Amino acid sequence: MESFDLYDIHRHRTGLTIERGTKVPEGYYRLVVHVCVFGSDGRMLIQKRQPFKSGWSGMWDITAGGSAVAGDTSQEAASRELLEEVGIDYSLKGIRPAMTIYFDGGFNDIYTVNMDVDIDSLNLQPSEVEQVKWATEEEILEMLKEKEFVLYKTSFISLLFFLRNHNGTFTHKDPTKKK
Repeated sequence: MESFDLYDIHRHRTGLTIERGTKVPEGYYRLVVHVCVFGSDGRMLIQKRQPFKSGWSGMWDITAGGSAVAGDTSQEAASRELLEEVGIDYSLKGIRPAMTIYFDGGFNDIYTVNMDVDIDSLNLQPSEVEQVKWATEEEILEMLKEKEFVLYKTSFISLLFFLRNHNGTFTHKDPTKKK
């Protein structure tokens, strides 16, 4: 049975763990990671979840994601999920997430990776992933509208596409700042 580290509100490991399927106790948090792979043409690699998978069954989703297991750093968990789910061996060591989203009971680190991948050569995890394909932002937003994609907020999807080539929240450097 997999176990997950519990964190405090400041994101420090507490030394406590819980087993998969156990509710996170109040005042503690767990770590979840997602990785979005973008090709040089700007499309995102997306996966279709297996119809028998619990949660969002048969729906399209971003490239890879899951819970960090006990002992994992965020980067290790993201690299592991990317390899396990879609067969991409890529180290995120030393790379910070593009953003972190806080949810009830946890932290969700989201990484963006720019790389071209031949989807026909990928080794998909049969217990979780039915298929993969490349999709534009517009195609994903249409899939959301049709409820074929995990029901993220449309602004979240648009932000992922923006963040693939930008760090931070500013569009330009401060023009009033002297050099």
